[in-house]
Amino acid sequence: MTDKEKQKDKKEIGDNKSEHDGIKNGNSPVTIDHISKDETILDAKIEDEMQSAYINYAMSVIVARALPSVEDGLKPVQRRILHAMNEMGLASNKSTKKSARIVGEVLGKFHPHGDTAVYDAMVRMAQEFSLRYPLVTGQGNFGSIDGDPPAAMRYTEAKLSSLSEELLLDIDKKTVKMLPNFDNSLTEPETLPAKVPNLLINGCQGIAVGMMTSIPPHNLNEVCDATIAYLKNPEIDIEKLMEFVLGPDLPTYGAIQKDGLKDIYMTGRGGFMMRGKINTEEEKDREKIIITELPYQVNKAELIKKIAALVQEKRLDDISDIRDESAKDKMRIVIFLKRGANTKLIINKLYHLTNLQCKFNAIMLALVNGQPRILNLKQFIENYVKYRKEIIRKRTQFDLKNAQDHEHILEGLMICLKNLDDIIALIKKAKGTTEATEQLMAKFKLSQKQAQAILEMKLQKLTVLEQDKLKKDFEEVKKKIKELEELLASEQAILDIIKQDLQELKRKYGDDRRTRIIERVSQVNEIDLIKKEDVAVMMTSKGYIKRMPLSKYQEQHRGGKGVTGSDLTTGDFMQSVFVCSTHDYILFLTERGRMYLIKAYNIPEADRYAKGKPIVNILNVNEKIKSTIPLKEFKDQLFIVTEKGVAKSLDLTTFAKIRQSGIKVISLPNDDFVVKAKIINQKSEAIIATKEGTAIRFPVNEVRVMGNNAYGVTVINLEKEDKVIGVEVFDSALLEKAEKENQQDLTILTITERGFGKRTVVQDYRRTHRGGKGVTNMNCSDRNGKVSGIQVVTRDDGLIITTAKGMVIRVPITDIREMGRNTQGVRIIKISEQDSVTDVVKIQYVE
Repeated sequence: MTDKEKQKDKKEIGDNKSEHDGIKNGNSPVTIDHISKDETILDAKIEDEMQSAYINYAMSVIVARALPSVEDGLKPVQRRILHAMNEMGLASNKSTKKSARIVGEVLGKFHPHGDTAVYDAMVRMAQEFSLRYPLVTGQGNFGSIDGDPPAAMRYTEAKLSSLSEELLLDIDKKTVKMLPNFDNSLTEPETLPAKVPNLLINGCQGIAVGMMTSIPPHNLNEVCDATIAYLKNPEIDIEKLMEFVLGPDLPTYGAIQKDGLKDIYMTGRGGFMMRGKINTEEEKDREKIIITELPYQVNKAELIKKIAALVQEKRLDDISDIRDESAKDKMRIVIFLKRGANTKLIINKLYHLTNLQCKFNAIMLALVNGQPRILNLKQFIENYVKYRKEIIRKRTQFDLKNAQDHEHILEGLMICLKNLDDIIALIKKAKGTTEATEQLMAKFKLSQKQAQAILEMKLQKLTVLEQDKLKKDFEEVKKKIKELEELLASEQAILDIIKQDLQELKRKYGDDRRTRIIERVSQVNEIDLIKKEDVAVMMTSKGYIKRMPLSKYQEQHRGGKGVTGSDLTTGDFMQSVFVCSTHDYILFLTERGRMYLIKAYNIPEADRYAKGKPIVNILNVNEKIKSTIPLKEFKDQLFIVTEKGVAKSLDLTTFAKIRQSGIKVISLPNDDFVVKAKIINQKSEAIIATKEGTAIRFPVNEVRVMGNNAYGVTVINLEKEDKVIGVEVFDSALLEKAEKENQQDLTILTITERGFGKRTVVQDYRRTHRGGKGVTNMNCSDRNGKVSGIQVVTRDDGLIITTAKGMVIRVPITDIREMGRNTQGVRIIKISEQDSVTDVVKIQYVE
């Protein structure tokens, strides 16, 4: 670059900078000086110009691209395709032509846009899974429900379907307005005559600028019946119309929920749930899930990929294989299940986690007189009837004019027959056609057309038979003219024709409804997606929690070493273990008396060696958890006991809905803490055990129901260094029954820090009143150590015993011998000198 060129560039940059600065400073808009003398540049604010240009663009997209006309239910590109195919003579009873030839015709004459857009639009009109009643008959690969693309347009062929011919019927009778095409060389129809209520039966979807349309397809029979009902009674309300139009009828069958349909038909907006169809089949000792129908617009291949991905992610269990066994006219996706799989749970997950259940959001938007409007069901039918009345009127006017023209010619021919000899003589004498025409017009008072018709008449018309036929034709034309004039004069006659047309459409194209309508698609709640199984929930002293299937623990006899139930870090130990179902609620009670509520499945599942997840990641808690209570429903009462021997009862029904931050259920002094809480009723009795080996038994109805802010009443009188370590309750009715039958099945299990324990019958603990000192429960020798926990058990129960080092043993109750209260017990679990028993849990299933 030369120095002169560099200086010129710098000058231009400086000029441009000053111009931009002027715009920033709000000065007048910049004009360009380097223009031709013959051109004029008008100053304009860019925001005004952008607004005007964008509005023009938006209206172009709305009116000329994306939205359908309410009259024929077609977008411009669809209308142009059908019109071009009609002009090419591609009738349903004729041979197909190459798609490339059709696309070229549309592009060259009517639609100057991309060939892909035209071909894609034509392909969709040929797809049976896209349109309820296809408008194009395709030959070759036109895509599939798997999302496979169609073959290139040079390979496929197409023609009009018989139904689309009904849309085009009478277009040659000046029934629709013809507009100039893009280069004013041809004309194209503004709308098609549309004998078929296409917008409702095939629906439409499109995105314009600032608006969109989403109209679901419907059944032809139902729409025709509703329209006939409207013709009989134009005052019919929408609810009555809905007795005929039951709901959308989708090409891919499936089922839809009735809820939401009324909103769509009343307001033009709404949504409804769609569901695929699932069956099950037995194969030897396992089941198969068979998917035979899909929701509308769901891609089958993508659905299968999604299911496979869910299996890999372990969000769908017990699936061994997935196969697509679909044929051309049959949908069949087979999901093979493992032995013992919960079929109902897997089906619920399929509905919830995949597009086998999804929502169709409807916006019934269409162009009415060139303006976008949201229409209700009745307005769709009103507009269709109004348009068809106009079409029939124009068609009748066209037929009437042709009949009148024909009558006029026949009148001339009849005059000819009456004056045949004179006319023949006149023609013979005439020097030419012009002279003959003029003389015929002058002598017999004929019009030029009549005279011309006489001159063109063949001699065969002069035979007697032809003369009789001519007279008959003349009478028939006069009769036809009278009928057409009466039709134009009668609104009811036009409505009767619309009714006849609809009945004819039903006979020719009507079919049974494909989509089932169900009152309600059963809502898949979160719990429906969780496998119901018994689990052991473990929580450590440092607040790590997990759940494991109970089946992973094998029962051992007493004295066994157990299996590792958790891989604990130094200083952490297993604080509690409880058994419940994944579908149960769990109440957590903290040491300071705050209660939280979650479902058991919200606790993460982990293997034996994992320590679990911090409880603070699950609950909004900053206090130590002291008690966990599994339950299925909220009834009876909650019994809370503290370390200082204070207890209170609460009405459990008030805790069915607890906020995420928890709720305070007991007011504690700073030096007292919650030990445990239990579910009780008015027939319950409690046994409270202390660390130093004493216990007290009393009826819980001696502790009245209190409010959340109460502290409670004293239930055991403790020694100075002692504290409560365990609380158990049992139903006194069970004990009375056992005593009557001379059975002693209900026992108190006590276990010490060193792994020794015993069972003592409940009757050995004297029933007294709350507030006493209690009786001896366990001999806390050096061998035994202090008491770690107690449980009320029967012979059918099992135990899970945990230690501070994370060892776990599952022991059947029958392996532990019954002994008296003041005994040392037997070894239940072998532990090292550095380890100690922290908890004992009865394996009991929540009913």
